[in-house]
Amino acid sequence: MSIQPHGGTLVNRELKGKEREEALQRAEGLKQLKVSDWTISDLELIGIGGFSPLEGFIGRGDYENVLENNRLADGTVWSIPITLSLTAEEADTYDVGETIALRGEDGIIYGTLDLQEKYAYDKQQEAEKVYGTKDAAHAGVQKLYERGEIYAAGPITLLNRPDHSDFADFHLDPVETRALFNDLGWKTIVGFQTRNPVHRAHEYIQKAALEAVDGLLLNPLVGETKSDDVSAEIRMESYEVILKNYYPADRSRLVIYPAAMRYAGPKEAVLHAIVRKNYGCTHFIVGRDHAGVGDYYGTYEAQDFITEFEEELGIQIFRFEHAFFCTECENMASAKTCPHDKEFHVHLSGTKVREMLRRGEKPPKQFTRPEVAEVLIKGLQETTVKA
Repeated sequence: MSIQPHGGTLVNRELKGKEREEALQRAEGLKQLKVSDWTISDLELIGIGGFSPLEGFIGRGDYENVLENNRLADGTVWSIPITLSLTAEEADTYDVGETIALRGEDGIIYGTLDLQEKYAYDKQQEAEKVYGTKDAAHAGVQKLYERGEIYAAGPITLLNRPDHSDFADFHLDPVETRALFNDLGWKTIVGFQTRNPVHRAHEYIQKAALEAVDGLLLNPLVGETKSDDVSAEIRMESYEVILKNYYPADRSRLVIYPAAMRYAGPKEAVLHAIVRKNYGCTHFIVGRDHAGVGDYYGTYEAQDFITEFEEELGIQIFRFEHAFFCTECENMASAKTCPHDKEFHVHLSGTKVREMLRRGEKPPKQFTRPEVAEVLIKGLQETTVKA
């Protein structure tokens, strides 16, 4: 029996076929709101059930409860408010009770919002509660400070998807991954969230987890990230290479997670676990500084935080310490399994690795698989030339 979606029901707010065509025609005559790529990512995840049990952008009651108690107003565990912002000027043009067309910067209508509520909020309070800091240098806080002053709430209808054609072979909705796992006969599935290329430490913890379950869902985030993160296209190519060469084909699957990255550390670890539960995973990996950025969070703060909710979430959390290659052990290890001093541990920062790759230098094979390094070097050099 597969794991139940969060809240008990897998939400579906997407229209298809004739219903969609008619709704799109109606949407052309509605008041329009231009929305960001970030909002479109959230719209898609609500529509396809990735953010179940949410059916739309949350209202004040849910919002305040999420900030204070990490729960929706009905008590369901939820750690990050999913909201749609308006400027004060925009808010004055829309009336509660009307339906608004949500149009991307590319002119495409991606969906509609049935406006049930408008409310003001305190950006600094949200920053402190969600990100643990008010510092505008934090990537997530900076995005928050750039938003409008008013939140618009209500159920949505998804009418168009963002373009994921580059990843067409790896684009499955939660209802489809659940069917896939069933067809494969997987009863226990571990999900792995990543916004970075998979290096040997990731590979080590994924395979350690795979020893205990039927299958691995490598679920990389392909929505908006920081400008200095490796692009989704390059990362996806690197994932394909490592899966082809080093993972059992019958026990691993690659599927995109079409979300924007919030960099909210512990709070985002809980959200990531909820989403993977909705995709059908029974287990989820939380490693070192999960969803962190800079030095804003403790090394294992996300693991400690998610423990508070694990029983209620109903998805089992695999906690892993930082992994490394030990030249004395001659294999991958962690502090739990390696007795040797740090001088024997091969460790490179993400920044240093990116610098090496951009110069065309391969990191040590103990850190990055050579095939992966080749993909990253080519991709990053091409990106640098374009820039």
